[in-house]
Order: sequence, then structure tokens, then C-alpha cells
Amino acid sequence: MERHQLVIIGAGSAGIAAALGAYENGLKDILLVEREGEYGGILQQCIHNGFGLHTFNEELSGPAYAEKYFDLIKDNECIKVIYDATVIQIKDKTLKVQTPKGLKLIETEAIVISTGCRERPAGAIGLKGNRCEGVYTAGTAQKYLNKEGYLVGKRVFILGSGDIGLIMARRMTLEGAKVIGVAELQPYSNGLARNIKQCLEDFDIPLYLSHTVESVHGESRLTSITLIEVGKDLKKIPGSEQEIECDCLLLSVGLIPENTLIEELGVKLDPRTKGAVVDDTYMTSIEGIFACGNALHVHDLVDYVSQEGKKAGHAAADYVLQKGIEAERVVNVTGDGVSYMVPQSFHKGKDLEFMFRVNRVFKESYIHVYGNGIDKKIKKLGIVPSEMQKVFLRKEETKDLDGQLHWEVIE
Repeated sequence: MERHQLVIIGAGSAGIAAALGAYENGLKDILLVEREGEYGGILQQCIHNGFGLHTFNEELSGPAYAEKYFDLIKDNECIKVIYDATVIQIKDKTLKVQTPKGLKLIETEAIVISTGCRERPAGAIGLKGNRCEGVYTAGTAQKYLNKEGYLVGKRVFILGSGDIGLIMARRMTLEGAKVIGVAELQPYSNGLARNIKQCLEDFDIPLYLSHTVESVHGESRLTSITLIEVGKDLKKIPGSEQEIECDCLLLSVGLIPENTLIEELGVKLDPRTKGAVVDDTYMTSIEGIFACGNALHVHDLVDYVSQEGKKAGHAAADYVLQKGIEAERVVNVTGDGVSYMVPQSFHKGKDLEFMFRVNRVFKESYIHVYGNGIDKKIKKLGIVPSEMQKVFLRKEETKDLDGQLHWEVIE
């Protein structure tokens, strides 16, 4: 049986950073297991720029960011990578891995889950109509276009204003397709403000807020869709239907952390993030199993994914090298305005960073953090669900907490 100090599942931005963090903290035997034939994960199909401003102080394409980060570990003899390798089971820190050379059992002292996320398909949103050709998730269309050179449609409509959908609106336009519009169920966009400006407004692509696609039409190939308006309760408004001719519908209707492995293992999941419940070391409910990146919660910037991965790798090294944390654990309690919080718990008396999203649009507001020994209000001008919020607390602010720290956002 093969043995390693640490096994990291997934060699995308989080996994590469986790390997670097673990090595810098003292581990000398690290294995990255990647199911694709190359490192980088989803970055390899994101050929637009905008990556790396926080990490490298320059705008890079997805493949360039992946290459620049991978260069930090590629000649390191302490970090090995196996490609085209799929972890099919984890049991008692033993991984069953299908490799090009056959089935392999790998034993380890700690595991970092950095498997990324997956897109919601058409079946997940109850789209009515025939199963005709021309309906794709935005990420699938991006892969076809950017990696294989295949344009999936000429007259395109996009459902969902997530960042992938917005970026594909621009990409399809630049490749000669006509993007008729983008529909969003919510009364606000789910993409970054810069992507609304650069991908829609700059190309005069209309955004239909409080709208959804009710049904698709066509036999072998999509010929049109029915667009319908929704009210404040998100229920469809009868009589507001309009038919739009198109040969392609791209779905950008949400991402879900890829957690099949740890779900089978019995790791506790957060029903809001769909990822693991973790503490400030990114350890899950099972000792020695860590999670980070989009496998933990869906991020809006790859730089944040890398930062989180590096912290998780650093903490995994602490665990293997038995540098335990003895401080009392505190639970984050989320109140009004907060959709979710990561980490869900933490050890008090440390400098800490918390990441969360709000559940609605706030204009003038403040983040209220309170507990025993702390009552802090942080003013904010404009908070939207699509943009991750970060709050830093010093160890002096958390040392007197008595088991809970409360969070809320107030208009």
C-alpha cells in the first residue's frame, strides 16, 4: 500500500495552494490527486483575464493564473501529482483511487478536499419542454468553445446572471453569436458588478430582472423559449409570457460544492453552503479531514480560493505534525441578513478572518458582530448577495467569548 503524510484531492487553485501551504509548514510528503489530465481545474477553460489581482498584483487569464501558481510547486520533490486519477472511496484515511495503471490504495494521515463545484443542470430547475438539443450549462458551453473550438449556438439566450453566464454572454458575442438577453429570477444580479458592466452593458445585451424561462420549444433542436415575469414572491405572473426565438439556451443557475466523497464518509454538511461544516483550521466534523475552496463554499474570486487553500494546507500540516490547538471553540450564530458564514466555528484568542454572504441587497447598512467582550459595528455602503464579505477580528476581540459569536446585517 502506498503511504503519504497528506493527500489533497483536486489539483485546481485550492489544491495547489493547499500543497504549497502544507509544504511551507513543514510537510515533506504530499500527494495531489487530480482526475483530469492537467492541473488547474476550471481555470483552464477560463481564457478571459481578471484573475490574480490580489495574489500576483496583475490581471491574468485562468490558464496563466494556474500556471503561475503551479510553478511554485512543480519542481518541489516533496509534492507529487498524479493525473487521470479518480478517488472512488475514502475509508479510515485510506483512499481507493482509480488510476491509468489500475486501482491503487493510498494511506495517509490527513486529507484535504479541494474538488471544486458543479453546475445545476436543467433538471434541477424544472424546465418544461422537450429534451431538445441546444440547452447547455454555461460552464459546458465555455469548455466546448474555449478548449474545443465549438460554438454551441448562433442565437443565444442565457438564464441566470451568475458570473459564468455573464462572461459567456460576452464570449459568445465576440465569437459572432447573437446574445438576445439574460434573465435573472431575482430582482438583482447574481454576478459581480464589473461583469455586469463589461459583459452586458458594454455589448448592449439586455438583462431581464425578475424573469425566468418557463419552457423550451423545439423537436430535435431548440427553436424558442418562453420567458415569464415573476413577482416579489418569485411566483410566475400569468399573462406576462413572451416567446423568444433562439437556438441555444445557456443555464447559469447556480453552483454546488462537489462533496459526494465526504458525504459518503459522513462529514457534516451545511444545508446553506452545501459544503462541509468547518472550524477556523478548515477541519471538518471528522478529525484529519479538511475542506477548502469551492468544495467548501462557492467563491467569487479565485484569489480567495487560493488564500483559503493555503490556510487549509497549513492547518493540515499542523495536524499531521501534532501542533494541536487547545483554545476553547466558539460557534458563529448567523442572524438577520446573513445567508451563511465560514467558518461555522473557531478557536478563540486568535486573529481570524470570516467570510459570508448576505441574503438580500443592502444599501446603507452595517455588519453587527457581538458576543461576550465584543460589540462591533462595521459600516458598509452597498452589500449584495453576489459579492463575498470579509471581516477580520483580532485575538483581543475574541479572547473573552463564552461559546457564541453573533452576526447580523442591519439596514
